[in-house]
This record gives sequence, C-alpha cells and structure tokens, in this order.
Amino acid sequence: MSERLGLASRVRLKHDAVRGGDVLLAPESVLELNAEGAEVLRLCDGTRTIDEIVRLVGARYPGATVDGDVRAFVARLSARGFITRA
Repeated sequence: MSERLGLASRVRLKHDAVRGGDVLLAPESVLELNAEGAEVLRLCDGTRTIDEIVRLVGARYPGATVDGDVRAFVARLSARGFITRA
C-alpha cells in the first residue's frame, strides 16, 4: 500500500494534562491513547505509508512483532474516519 496516512482534518492528537496522557480529539469523541497508540498516530503525518510506519515502530521495539497490531490499530481508526489515506 503506497498511500500516505494522516489524521483527518477534524481530528487532533493532543496531550491532556488532566488525564495525564495523549488523547485523540474528534467531534463528539475523545479517545484516550496508550503510549504506543500515540506513537503510531504521531507517525500518521501525511508523509508515511503504513509499511513505513510499521518499520519505524518495529525498529523501536526490536524482537517484538508489531506488524499486525499496528495495521489493525490503523484499520480501526481509519474505519472510524480518524485517519485518511492520500
């Protein structure tokens, strides 16, 4: 897949001091993220493909199998309209 991934125009990734972590903000939605989810979403900046994102996350966690988890996470958020493909 050569499409570049980015956050939808109405979606923002923010640090929430009250919650003590990162959240994904969308109209009428707030998703609390763990550190790994926030890391994946920071890489969805419109310049990278899913393959590049998987490779970068995998390099951060040597020995871990992240491919399926990253792809499933991105697919779930894409289905909800939070991530766009360009």
